[in-house]
Amino acid sequence: MNAAGFPVLSLITWLPLVGCGVLMTVRGDEATVATNARWIALWTSLIVFAVSLVLWFEWNPQDPGFQFVETWPWLPDYGVSYKLGVDGISVLFVLLSTLLTPICILASWESITRYVREYMIAFLILETMMVGMFCALDFVVFYIFFEGVLIPMFLIIGVWGGPRRVYSAFKFFLFTLTGSVLMLLALLAMWRYAHTTDIPTLMHTHFPAKMQFWLFLAFFASFAVKVPMWPVHTWLPDAHVEAPTAGSVILAGVLLKMGAYGFLRFSVPMLPQASAELAPLVFTLSVVAVVYAAYVALVQEDMKKLVAYSSIAHMGVVTIGIFTFDVQGIQGALFQMLSHGIVSAALFLLVGVIYDRLHTREIARYGGLVERMPFYAFLFMLFVMASVGLPGTSGFVGEFLVVIGALHVNFWLALLGGLGLILGPMYTLYLYRRVVFGRMTKPDLRGMLDLSPREIAVFAPLVVLALWMGIYPSSFTSFWDATVTQMVARHEQAMATPALPARVQLAEATRR
Repeated sequence: MNAAGFPVLSLITWLPLVGCGVLMTVRGDEATVATNARWIALWTSLIVFAVSLVLWFEWNPQDPGFQFVETWPWLPDYGVSYKLGVDGISVLFVLLSTLLTPICILASWESITRYVREYMIAFLILETMMVGMFCALDFVVFYIFFEGVLIPMFLIIGVWGGPRRVYSAFKFFLFTLTGSVLMLLALLAMWRYAHTTDIPTLMHTHFPAKMQFWLFLAFFASFAVKVPMWPVHTWLPDAHVEAPTAGSVILAGVLLKMGAYGFLRFSVPMLPQASAELAPLVFTLSVVAVVYAAYVALVQEDMKKLVAYSSIAHMGVVTIGIFTFDVQGIQGALFQMLSHGIVSAALFLLVGVIYDRLHTREIARYGGLVERMPFYAFLFMLFVMASVGLPGTSGFVGEFLVVIGALHVNFWLALLGGLGLILGPMYTLYLYRRVVFGRMTKPDLRGMLDLSPREIAVFAPLVVLALWMGIYPSSFTSFWDATVTQMVARHEQAMATPALPARVQLAEATRR
């Protein structure tokens, strides 16, 4: 618990469900219910974000361990407890989740007109699942939240999505569920070996090398789909294209980070030998993702698909950084995850702005928008520059650190992984030039209006963060410096220390 003595993480996690309870009591005609639902959901999410700022102001950057820890017995006979806590790796993703939720609700204010109450309930449930997943310090609790995210997102895509929403929703659900079943089997194997599901204890438990290999593959099947890594990425473009704008924002901003977070929380610290042994496989798939996704993005005619493939390329850079097992590499991966959560969210919101006006995402239908929407063009330029890694924006720092970390591993890995810095501008500037510049030849474009005050309010915090992270990155890296340094030191120690008997390892883990 925090210094004030109240369970802040539980409050952040479960408070959205209180808002759901209030939403269910709303009565009246359809228009009244929709209006009240929007305001209740917005105020609930803003209150949750305000409470989550406690984590920012009370964080101790010198402590590499878990902070704000809460523990209550749940299934003591099986070593399972309700345990929450955050360290430098997870704390900022809790804040990212609580920030993007009110932004998504505000962005959906006018675009969602049917089943508004149910839509807002789905988003608040999704917030609970996202925050709970990042806070969980028990494997069973983590798995429940990790899988629970699927249900509201499945409904958001399947009910409020585009023409092929049902197909895309089921594809998203089946891809992610299949991998997660293998993770469940790995969880059971770890519980049988260690007799506990406590994540900090499992992080200090030595698993035999052969067991680590199979556990890593089981985790990899789940986390690689979530990232998503090539070749299990095919669900992502479909899901993005059919999801409503706010659904794409959460999908790119938070849900893609769940796979990378899983690698950092479980694969690297718990399975160090297998992670090192299979790192070349991860590097190969990541480099393929960076190059392949960039070239596929170049031929897209749908703006959402182009941004979706850019996400695959950016997350390929993240997985390269994680498996360098290097301080700069992992810090760069974390920074890139956080930056991508902000920049990709903004890009999908920018696509949603003009889609709401013209109801098409075809790049060829636009051109010359700078004449009618100069402020929109300026924001679009800012986030395109952040996406390609322009110095002074959030996108530069993460990619630069990952390349440095990759250089410590292999020159060719750094060169191929760094192709994203070259290929990224190709497709993003191509998109920007065709949409914003050129002659305005379509008559219906002349009636388009620039950003409204509500839309400016949606983008304002994202603009501030994109510039803040680029100009003053240490205010964010300070959160995970100690944790990453400790993680790398433990990984090096695990690789250098010969295997001890399981009984000795368990006793040592329990003592710690």
